[in-house]
Amino acid sequence: MGTILAEGLLRAGWESGDIVLVARREERAREAEKQTGVEAVLDPAAAVMGRDVVVVAVKPKDVEGLLRQVAGSIGPDQVVVSLAAGVATRVFERAIPGVPVVRTMPNTPAAVDEAITAYCAGAHADEAATAKAASVLGAVGATINLSEDLLDAVTAVSGTGPAYVFLLAEALTEAAIREGLPHHAAERLVDQTIRGAGMLLQGSEKSAFRLRGEVTSPGGTTAAAMHVLEDGGFRALMEDAVRAAAQRSRALGEAAESDAEG
Repeated sequence: MGTILAEGLLRAGWESGDIVLVARREERAREAEKQTGVEAVLDPAAAVMGRDVVVVAVKPKDVEGLLRQVAGSIGPDQVVVSLAAGVATRVFERAIPGVPVVRTMPNTPAAVDEAITAYCAGAHADEAATAKAASVLGAVGATINLSEDLLDAVTAVSGTGPAYVFLLAEALTEAAIREGLPHHAAERLVDQTIRGAGMLLQGSEKSAFRLRGEVTSPGGTTAAAMHVLEDGGFRALMEDAVRAAAQRSRALGEAAESDAEG
């Protein structure tokens, strides 16, 4: 996600010299430089010094170790933006006291500037600090400001959501092929249908429920399909999937907090 965000910032008009990436391994640093055209270094403490915004895009289990490395190099005039799933702002605030922290949850459509990123401000993040974070996040899509207690649910819905859509596309494509469509036609039909339906939903003032109703004529083909999905427990499966993702997000956060306290 770090390289995706860097590429989005460049598309939004940032100069490559305004950004620096940090990697743990030399080969990964060179790969990131080749991919983005942005300098990548191995020393996080040196990289964060003097930067207005510091984006932490590591796995939750790696947050505590990273914060130990940069604690002496970050000050209260900077803003730390966390992309680490489940990790509470208080974990950062204990390691880097007084530094404004903004916790976020983006998603992978950031790669095409169509992300939706939820964010929340920590105890030391005032309006100006939050606005800085939002301007960075806004380079790759829309943003929404929510309270921190909702971020695990956000992770389960929009953070994980693209995978739900991709799984639907896989299943629908496979079903189309079984019905006799050639592979290339099945993929094109499915991909464009999902894209078009998403654009229709986003651009319409009507709810998903209303739009579904408009295409579901009594006794028609869509009604037959909806009957199978409802009888098969489609809604319950989706609820279970979102619940499992939210619980996992909480567990990752708790593990990160335990590591920080230990």
